[in-house]
Amino acid sequence: MTATLNDRTRLSVHQACAGLPGVSAAAVLEEVRRTGYAGISDDELSLAQIMAARTLIETEPNYSQVTARLLLERMRREALDFLGMPPEADYPQHFPVYVRRGVELERLDPELATFDLDRLAHALVPERDRAFGFLGLQTLYDRYFLHHDGTRFELPQAFFMRVAMGLALREDDREARAIEFYHLLSSFDFMCSTPTLFNAGTTRPQLSSCFLTTVDDDLSAIFHAISNNALLSKYAGGLGNDWTPVRGIGAHIKGTNGRSQGVVPFLKIANDTAVAVNQGGRRKGAVCAYLETWHIDVEEFLDLRKNTGDERRRTHDMNTANWVPDEFLRRVEADQQWTLFSPDETPDLHDLYGPAFAERYRAYERAADRGEIKVFRRVRAVDLWRRMLTMLFETGHPWITFKDPCNLRSPQQHAGVVHSSNLCTEITLNTSPDEVAVCNLGSINLARHVTPDGIDVDRLQRTTRTAVRMLDNVIDINFYTIPEARRSNLRHRPIGLGLMGFADALFTQRIPAASAAAVEFADRSMELISYHAIGASSELAAERGRYESYEGSLWSRGILPIDSLRLLADARDGDVDLDYSSTLDWDALRARVRRDGMRNSNVMAIAPTATIANICGVNQSVEPVYRNLYVKSNMSGDFTVINPYLVADLKAAGLWDAEMVAELKFHDGSLQPIDRIPQHLKELYATAFEIEPRWLVEAAARRQKWIDQAQSLNLYVSRPSGRTLDELYRLAWRKGLKTTYYLRSTSATHVEKSTLRGTDGKLNAVPVACSVEDPDCEACQ
Repeated sequence: MTATLNDRTRLSVHQACAGLPGVSAAAVLEEVRRTGYAGISDDELSLAQIMAARTLIETEPNYSQVTARLLLERMRREALDFLGMPPEADYPQHFPVYVRRGVELERLDPELATFDLDRLAHALVPERDRAFGFLGLQTLYDRYFLHHDGTRFELPQAFFMRVAMGLALREDDREARAIEFYHLLSSFDFMCSTPTLFNAGTTRPQLSSCFLTTVDDDLSAIFHAISNNALLSKYAGGLGNDWTPVRGIGAHIKGTNGRSQGVVPFLKIANDTAVAVNQGGRRKGAVCAYLETWHIDVEEFLDLRKNTGDERRRTHDMNTANWVPDEFLRRVEADQQWTLFSPDETPDLHDLYGPAFAERYRAYERAADRGEIKVFRRVRAVDLWRRMLTMLFETGHPWITFKDPCNLRSPQQHAGVVHSSNLCTEITLNTSPDEVAVCNLGSINLARHVTPDGIDVDRLQRTTRTAVRMLDNVIDINFYTIPEARRSNLRHRPIGLGLMGFADALFTQRIPAASAAAVEFADRSMELISYHAIGASSELAAERGRYESYEGSLWSRGILPIDSLRLLADARDGDVDLDYSSTLDWDALRARVRRDGMRNSNVMAIAPTATIANICGVNQSVEPVYRNLYVKSNMSGDFTVINPYLVADLKAAGLWDAEMVAELKFHDGSLQPIDRIPQHLKELYATAFEIEPRWLVEAAARRQKWIDQAQSLNLYVSRPSGRTLDELYRLAWRKGLKTTYYLRSTSATHVEKSTLRGTDGKLNAVPVACSVEDPDCEACQ
């Protein structure tokens, strides 16, 4: 029995469809009738509208906005009813009531109530609510909006203003800065990282994304580090632990006169701690363990994610990464032996890098030959390298990250050593037992800063400058759960400005990802961001003062990220393949930095942006498009994702029809097997596994030359082999990349049945997004 639709339902659907080409209110209403039943309640009917519009997304991307608008209407009823306000209340009425109620419920910082709330309320742009896609708005509702006992009372524009106010608390003109920050967020030009969105303006403002620690070789230090992991993870931080100092299996323990069981048993405890502390149910606790390639336990470390073997020596929930020195890869290329040591006998290797590391490492090898070192083992470097790549392919771990470029190009060489990256491999900051590195992330939406003719330079400059100011504010407002993190962050003040929507920007400009033009765009866009981000930090230094450890840094010596490429080339005796080209006036910027200093020790890092890209409705980070049609799974559920740029082109060519939808499903979102699609569209919309991975490395290398930290770089290989992986990761090393992230292969994909109906009413298969273990790294963003 079908549902009888009332006038309110018809009005809601027609309003949701208004102004969106390609959508039909009649089609949505027909689906509501079909799936409803006699006597359906108003609440169920509201939900039925959302579900009806959602089933049509695969046929027309604009139905995603229709679905979001219907969801928004439901959200408004929930929030306004909770606040005791009439359903027609607008934002100027809602906002002051929402803030005061949030303070009363102890969800919001009482300081927010001291702002000029009427001024801020009238600055809100309600039309921006209608820009959301379904995935973005549902994600905000499920995980970000403030609630009381499960009832959400925060609405989208109020949410963005709450975050903006939280970041403007210590500004001189708080209202003006809050409005400036609000416009950047609500326009999707820039988005703060998930912890900042979760917690800004609340009573517990833990706003930082990433924490890096070094675990010292002492039982109390080990358990102190694990305790710190729990405290940091509790409030939504992603963790990177450097475990290299911990002595290996068989090493002597002076206190007990016994033998060490190595680092692995402690990694198991760290793994279980991450599972136990799940960040308040909003997302899983997340940690990555790093180990240098010369550590005696490295072979056991490679096996941590295997599904076979002793479960007491497996860490199925913890990420792992190899911290690889250049000397190891030189041995691989020369087919030489590699010696594994226990760090208690070779303690200074941990803090050495570049030529100094190589010299000292060789001295330890000679000492071992003389019998002066008790615990060591020799392996063929090529065999260990092959095993590293095999484990990476089979288990997705450990990731390959490069110790020497991270340190040789670090602006903070004078103040310590980079011992690891973070959970998502984009942060490269110094750590020690006394300092836990902290990074505060946010990303520019590159798709909002390009036109078909190229980059909107003025808009990108404005966005970058405001974004840097917002990220710098995080440092002073932040709630620090451990003193080591507070000390480090206030002393060095690092931030990590990144980008997202790179694939969207390419589509707008009609540039295929597998092309020299895409590599050039990666270069030029990152150069502009780097130039203006460094300039903005220098301007803040003139206004607010330099960061404490500035003197002696590369910045203070006039060495910018583009200049530090030479340091890497010199350390490798020219055995690199680097590009030094530039287009902007870098001499003027060097002079300004030397005159005014820098507010932040580090300024740039490209994070994965898995969740905030969903909010903004763009492809994440620097990733190629995964599929042109697929189901995306995250903590908010399953969502059909279709490439709107492709649909627009196929419509213009008269090729978008039910048959095309069916063919895209059949071919897992790939255009290549579909004969009637023109070749130039197949090239433009090639999916991740259809792009030669070397193009991703080339583009990443061009970005890396401008970045003082690193980038989360996934690599996609459709037909992996030992030779292919060997060549790819050696290319990444030779091109000067600091880190890599997941290796994605087609064997990691699968097809899942969708609940969406085909034109014949039958269930259709829609490809599901590739997931190695966790489909979205959300600890960073």
